[in-house]
Amino acid sequence: MDLTRDSASSLRIRVVSDGRTGIQNQALGLAEAVQRLRPAAIEICRIGWRPLFDKWPSALKQPWMRDPASDPVLPSDGECWPDIWIATGRASLPLSVRAASAGPGRPFVVQTQDPRWRTDRFDLVVAPEHDGLSGANVISILGSPHRITPARIAEAVAVFPHRLDPLPHPRVAVLIGGRSASHDLPPDHATRLADQIAEAVQAVGGSVMVTLSRRTPPEAEAIIRQRLEGVPGWVWDGQGDNPYFAFLGAADYVLVTEDSANMAAEAASTGRPVHLLPMVARKPQPKFDRLRQSLVDRGLARPFDGALVWPDAAPVPLAETDRAAQELLRRYDAWRG
Repeated sequence: MDLTRDSASSLRIRVVSDGRTGIQNQALGLAEAVQRLRPAAIEICRIGWRPLFDKWPSALKQPWMRDPASDPVLPSDGECWPDIWIATGRASLPLSVRAASAGPGRPFVVQTQDPRWRTDRFDLVVAPEHDGLSGANVISILGSPHRITPARIAEAVAVFPHRLDPLPHPRVAVLIGGRSASHDLPPDHATRLADQIAEAVQAVGGSVMVTLSRRTPPEAEAIIRQRLEGVPGWVWDGQGDNPYFAFLGAADYVLVTEDSANMAAEAASTGRPVHLLPMVARKPQPKFDRLRQSLVDRGLARPFDGALVWPDAAPVPLAETDRAAQELLRRYDAWRG
């Protein structure tokens, strides 16, 4: 359990997830956006379920089924609930419902993503608009909540001056995802993608800053590293501090694979020109198609066609996390009366 606190904290916010970075950052990013609007202490809790019960339906899970290594998120005798509970991911759902039904003194319960279960049991659901979720307690946003802010990425850039300062402009951040239920990155596609990226960056005399995902297939990762060897830049090897935020802050362009709604929204929030890198679809993906089209229609991104294109007008940074935080506080204040 981690605690981040404003010096004049008043609100107490509990962030609940299974601790995976991409999942936790949605709830934490929304909590931090609230904290920027109103003094607050943020408590980060990581929870999981014993292997025997992990795949059970959420409706059947009981608190005693949690993994012993989980952080305590439900108050013991004499303890108080937080003011606001923000949770993300399937693992958090049974506990969020329990918090929302706890009676007097309970927290205002917010769930991000489409919970796909008991949507009306939460006080607020912050869902990606491409999920098509609706309801009186639903806010739809483009993409997902995240932690990207101008201040955070500027601070991250300052951590790596010895690696970033020598890189020639334009600097191109390349954010690579990988295999999932929806997309794949087979060797032949990785080869074509890496060669296109290398050619585009070399054509403008720039450099690359590359991060790869845990989901990136080893064969694809090896190909990307090998094909980009002749391009000035930094392909992060996974050792030491992750320069992901720094790459976003130092970039003149951002290339991001289309398989991750999180990375696409984070890239669009920087105000840099964003190019969407095609992946191999494993099955029809209407939700991803809707997200991609929304980004393109709003001038926040364009499909990558082998060239780096500067838009006619500078992109306006996507600020959906801040908008969701403002609406959260409005509804929280009304709920408290």
